[in-house]
Amino acid sequence: MSRRRKRQASDDANEIDLTPMLDVVFIMLIFFIVTASFVKESGFNPNVPEKNDYSAPADAEPNILVRISADDQIWVMEKEGERRVDLRTVRSNIERLRAELPLATVIIQASGRASTGTYVAVADAARAANAPNVVLVPVD
Repeated sequence: MSRRRKRQASDDANEIDLTPMLDVVFIMLIFFIVTASFVKESGFNPNVPEKNDYSAPADAEPNILVRISADDQIWVMEKEGERRVDLRTVRSNIERLRAELPLATVIIQASGRASTGTYVAVADAARAANAPNVVLVPVD
């Protein structure tokens, strides 16, 4: 054998076949694409209004304001002022206020340190009272 043939034969023996590695990479890619489509992220998506610098028009319907303090106390704004209510009576208070203001939006002002469970319970009570809109306004 000549030197050229020996050198060519040794170069062919030193090459690495990348085909199996590419097969594995493509199989992993397909696996991750398929499994990623089945992942469902669950979470809580509150209806938070955007910040606006304008005030409501004079003929706008007044809103029903429910405030949740940092220590999970619930306050309902009425004509006479703010009144502290129990979680069990939130629905009846909102129903009573909705009788006076049928198109009013229920605005829940929740402190950032208030528990999420209290907010969810108040929002559920508002929806059970058939409020047309329930809006969360975070306050700190």
